[in-house]
Amino acid sequence: MVGRIITTDACVAEGAAYLAAQEPRFARALAQTGPLPLRRKPDGFSALLDAIVSQQISVAAANGIWQRMKAAQACSRAGINRLGDEDLRQCGLSRSKIRYARALAQSNISFRALRTMPDRDVIDELTKITGIGQWTAEIYAMFALGRADVFAPGDLALQEATRILFDLSARPTEKYLRDMAQNWSPWKSVAARLLFAYYRVAKSRDGISA
Repeated sequence: MVGRIITTDACVAEGAAYLAAQEPRFARALAQTGPLPLRRKPDGFSALLDAIVSQQISVAAANGIWQRMKAAQACSRAGINRLGDEDLRQCGLSRSKIRYARALAQSNISFRALRTMPDRDVIDELTKITGIGQWTAEIYAMFALGRADVFAPGDLALQEATRILFDLSARPTEKYLRDMAQNWSPWKSVAARLLFAYYRVAKSRDGISA
């Protein structure tokens, strides 16, 4: 069964209000971040490729690579299949990410079918593709499919934001944060949006570029 889908700013605001009422730390964070962004993007090949590009690099680096890929018309299945490895390297893709992009382009995944799958099935289906791990699948489910109750505990920014906000002695492990996020259901995806926003606030306050 597919749960709540985030489609508008009002959905995000509803989730944020719920989280703030349940957890005082979230209320405090929300007062600093202000209204949270929708962060929805159209689902499909390009959105999943974008998530692959973003793996384990900064937002700024990922944005730069993505802009070069757009200029090279490399953001579609046809574009990936048309270009050679050297073309993709010129865009900034590493050898492993070129391999992952080609695996995605050669897969027979049905993006339409993903829309009606339960969250767990979406993650399982996506992680069958070479180069797509739990983080990539969860990011796609949250921001391309709009799933309200998905979280990405392997994300370093989410881990660091949680450490700061909850006064933890160390950055939480992926397993610890996954267990912790169960308390934020049925709005785990909005909790992720709030923590991403809070991360930028905290790092800006500390004079560190996010």
